[in-house]
Amino acid sequence: MTTKRAERAALERIVAGAFAELTGRREEPLQYTMMTDTPVGVLGLASSEAGLCRLDYVKDEEHFLKRLLDAFDDRPVFRSDALDDVRRELDRYFAGKTLDFDVPVDLSVVHGFSRKVLDAARRIRPGHVLSYTEIAAKAGNARASRAAGNALHDNPVAIVVPCHRIVRSDGSLGGYGGGLPVKEWLLHHEGATLV
Repeated sequence: MTTKRAERAALERIVAGAFAELTGRREEPLQYTMMTDTPVGVLGLASSEAGLCRLDYVKDEEHFLKRLLDAFDDRPVFRSDALDDVRRELDRYFAGKTLDFDVPVDLSVVHGFSRKVLDAARRIRPGHVLSYTEIAAKAGNARASRAAGNALHDNPVAIVVPCHRIVRSDGSLGGYGGGLPVKEWLLHHEGATLV
């Protein structure tokens, strides 16, 4: 084990131990980091042992921590360089060197139809788009386009789970948690053609 990994493992044990002592609970800690210099603004990233569990558009670190603690109030959270691989992959994406992601993703907080929608969205190739009705059909219920839209709105791992690749059936953008200019930028960056 490298010195850096050993230090990170020791820090995780300390944080988890302190959390357990304070709360009486022994949940797995989440690690987070920030990306402040992306073409789409500030991004907050968080990871569990299973993989990337949050990628949010945020104003700043304080805003991201509040959102993270609201979503995972039962777990200790600490800043870490453990997400450097994810950061590098996002940097390559923004530089146009690759448009695919090969990072483990943890969607364990998403269930039922919403999980099916996000799993279907992950299979959409860069440069392609589907309508809300089409993504609902791929998730098993073509009549549930509104529910599909809600699932996409609540996507905990934006960009990597590409909810931006879903548009209205008339080709217009629809909505996007990061804002329509960001959605338009991502689609243009990926080479998608909109009607």
